[in-house]
Amino acid sequence: MNLSMNFEPYNLLAGFIFGTIGWGASRYGKQLELWQPRAIGWALMLYPYFIVNRILVWAIGVVLLVLLWFFHSE
Repeated sequence: MNLSMNFEPYNLLAGFIFGTIGWGASRYGKQLELWQPRAIGWALMLYPYFIVNRILVWAIGVVLLVLLWFFHSE
């Protein structure tokens, strides 16, 4: 596993998009005191820093967004 930063345009775009959505999910979860949106939000904000493969970055982001859709409220 390569822990160096990857500054490819697609990875930067994915990090920005998923990080912004993750920040909103984290705030939403904090406001309503729900742990699922907060955890998914933090995962969305942090995972692009550790994944270098561009397809994997987008695939994990989509999976986390689907999880967020199912766990956005109780």
